Amino acid sequence: MDKYYQPEIETASADDIRKIQLERLQEQVKHVYANVPYYREKMDKAGVKPEDIKELADIAKLPFNYKQDLRDTYPYGMFAVPLKDVVRLHASSGTTGKQVVAGYTEGDLEIWSESVARALTAAGCTSEDVVHVSYGYGLFTGGLGADGGAMKLGAVTVPVSSGNTKRQVNILKDFGSTILCCTPSYALHIAEVMHEMGYTKDDISLKAGVFGAEPWTNEMRRQIEDMLGIKAYDIYGLTEIIGPGVAFECKEQTGMHVNEDHFLVEVIDPDTGEVLGEDVQGEIVFTCLTRKAFPLLRYRTRDIGVITRKPCSCGRTLIKMTKPRGRTDDMLIIRGVNVFPSQIETVLLEQGYMANYQIVVDRIDNFDTIEVQVEMTKEAFSDTVRGVAARARELTDGLKSMLNINAKVTLLEPNTLPRSEGKAKRVIDKRKLHD
Repeated sequence: MDKYYQPEIETASADDIRKIQLERLQEQVKHVYANVPYYREKMDKAGVKPEDIKELADIAKLPFNYKQDLRDTYPYGMFAVPLKDVVRLHASSGTTGKQVVAGYTEGDLEIWSESVARALTAAGCTSEDVVHVSYGYGLFTGGLGADGGAMKLGAVTVPVSSGNTKRQVNILKDFGSTILCCTPSYALHIAEVMHEMGYTKDDISLKAGVFGAEPWTNEMRRQIEDMLGIKAYDIYGLTEIIGPGVAFECKEQTGMHVNEDHFLVEVIDPDTGEVLGEDVQGEIVFTCLTRKAFPLLRYRTRDIGVITRKPCSCGRTLIKMTKPRGRTDDMLIIRGVNVFPSQIETVLLEQGYMANYQIVVDRIDNFDTIEVQVEMTKEAFSDTVRGVAARARELTDGLKSMLNINAKVTLLEPNTLPRSEGKAKRVIDKRKLHD
């Protein structure tokens, strides 16, 4: 029999879950309407009041929330509690330098830790384990999210964060870590460095890994499992909804169970907004049912996927969602960081370049790379070699400041890149992200 962190929820009947969801949805809509003027105005414009939510299907009456709404209300305009009731802030990158700022009450942090604890339990983690957290700590939600879930289980938590990989390998070996939490690409990097150091999977105690924050294929999963001698599990989340722990894989690994007592999931037609229901591919939309500080209703994730209630051999009855099968916007996920072409364009224009550029993304040795190819102006191209090199360094620094990751910069002579009479093809993504 599988172990569950909260069996009364994880194995509840669909009817019981729907009853919980309706009660919490009704309460949440009242909370948001009363405390978020921006969203109250959207509801009024749509002609819907909290009392109109009489059944779950009535959620379709509520207006969607978009990333743009979060930019328009930066930093605290979507908060539903006073700042004095917020005990932590996290943030993810925005498209023009403005981050999405997410607030948490003490209760929100409890819900988050509980959600991650369910995911860790599904991966076989107990209070007897040592959890090595190599997600980044700080404003990124990965590190503290995994940390909270591990501590909730009573496991030994090793808050290593990312980087200094040889040290990570030694800690894994010396501390007897049994569960690894990080991005899948970093897990493979750890494995490669471990082998370079002369160690094998027999020299470490890992049994499982919980990986997320970036797309990864089943082929990559098999590589990680083979090199580290573990079972690799997927975890899904967004800063806007709460962070990692919105959904998680069980031993069956045919999709991720959504913690639907806290997050109501819909699938919609990305063009019309029509609710499509289960077993039909569309855009994933989430509503926060219990989060109080930053409770988004009908947030459009732009991720494409399918949800289903087909029985799962693990015994959990929580609805499943597939790994995202693509996106409806131009956002790239590079080493766990959200990158938009518009961010790059902002830096280019600020530094005096024309909007003639191309972004080349690849995955080399399981490590995401990004190169920005940009045409110089005729005046800049006629500059000295030293001057061109200085421009490249300045642009590299500007992109690092905007994106929070390193990007290779290639400066080209004018009229090098192909022109288009239609929509310019800005991004060339050479990665194979979906099986």
